[in-house]
Amino acid sequence: MMTTGKIQIAEAEGTFVLKFIGDVRLTLCAALDAYIEKIFSALSFDSIVIDLTETENIDSTSLGLLAKLSNLSRQKVGLLPTLVSNHDDMNRLLQSMGFDQVFNIVSEAVPTPAELEDLPGQLLSEQVVRDKVLEAHRILMQLNDHNREAFRDLVSTLESGS
Repeated sequence: MMTTGKIQIAEAEGTFVLKFIGDVRLTLCAALDAYIEKIFSALSFDSIVIDLTETENIDSTSLGLLAKLSNLSRQKVGLLPTLVSNHDDMNRLLQSMGFDQVFNIVSEAVPTPAELEDLPGQLLSEQVVRDKVLEAHRILMQLNDHNREAFRDLVSTLESGS
């Protein structure tokens, strides 16, 4: 039995921390996307850490938003975000998605100086969710050929709006 997913956030001493817990899915994508926008509107930070040590499962939309976060981080502040993952199956997934090229992947979390709090959910129209899913998968497709192949059909289905 998987734990319903949640994302916790903290911000302290120039570090943004996002911790993904349980089964992280589409339902969290709007809140995650909004938080990513918030991080880059702040623009005064030294590092971004994404902690996947308690993640049981993560869907491709959430992975696409993480790739977006990495793209923005490199473009705007010239920084590679850190991804903390200590499970072999998760590491294999991250590797196959090409995440080793766009994140520093480490196996041990740096203790965070701040208390983590839950990222509040956001209710969204179907159209907004579809747009987020589409954006996330387009970003994943840019990472490598494996992803391009894997998500081509999904993206064209979403693009045609059916």
